[in-house]
Amino acid sequence: MHYTTVKGILSAKNGMNLYRGCQHGCIYCDSRSACYHMEHDFEDVEVKENAIPLLEDALRRKRKPCMIGMGAMTDPYIPLEERLCHTRQALELALRYGFGATLITKSTRILRDIDLLKRINERTKCVIQMTMTTYDEALCRKIEPNVSTTRERFAALKTLREAGIPTVVWLCPILPFLNDTAENVNGILDYCIEAGVTGVICFGMGLTLREGSREYFYKQLDRQFPGLKEQYIRRYGSAYLLDSPNGGALMRLFHRRCKEAGILHDNDAVFQYLREFEANRQEQLSLF
Repeated sequence: MHYTTVKGILSAKNGMNLYRGCQHGCIYCDSRSACYHMEHDFEDVEVKENAIPLLEDALRRKRKPCMIGMGAMTDPYIPLEERLCHTRQALELALRYGFGATLITKSTRILRDIDLLKRINERTKCVIQMTMTTYDEALCRKIEPNVSTTRERFAALKTLREAGIPTVVWLCPILPFLNDTAENVNGILDYCIEAGVTGVICFGMGLTLREGSREYFYKQLDRQFPGLKEQYIRRYGSAYLLDSPNGGALMRLFHRRCKEAGILHDNDAVFQYLREFEANRQEQLSLF
């Protein structure tokens, strides 16, 4: 871990990353890509030490409240968050200034802040986004070694639902020859249905690899799945998009099951839902 001072914290679309780099060790992580110009070891997490005062200043200046997003590049609930509590402080500011919040995570550490999430959702809107990659717990431990397992994330989704907090699942990435099966997609969707998620985001059955992330991914394949790297290279070369050979059938399965369960599954519709800000929800509810 190391500290840095930044000039701003909120993006033009009101997203932010309080940390840069990650400790989760997911073998497919796009944030390792060279295009993001991370000038330090990925596991040596960069902590933006002035992020919280910058965020408070930005929220105070905004003319209209909106949804604040966290976690697009770095999970806001990496292990360091237990000690630093920067994500919790950011949520406290969102609540204080009347903003909504949506966070993307793979960690059950988010339940530490369920009190704040509930209060934000009661006042405006809070949506938790949880990534799910594989239904197979043993495979999960190999490809996402330092995060909550899929079953643990499923339990967290149910806890959030019971607290009245809406959830969205990212079904990704689907790794060719590893988790690109109907059994895997059905297993994850079974979890989504039982947890009562509002929507599922899926950009296709496959993954993307760029310079930086590709080399790390292949190194991990060599270590844990001998011979699989060569199979990838034969089929995909240095392609950016690696579609599963089973992609068409799996996407049809995905859309059919979501439609049957009444789960939003059009990406544009899900993102529209995530962007929509709901002001003064308590006042609106009191009218009825």
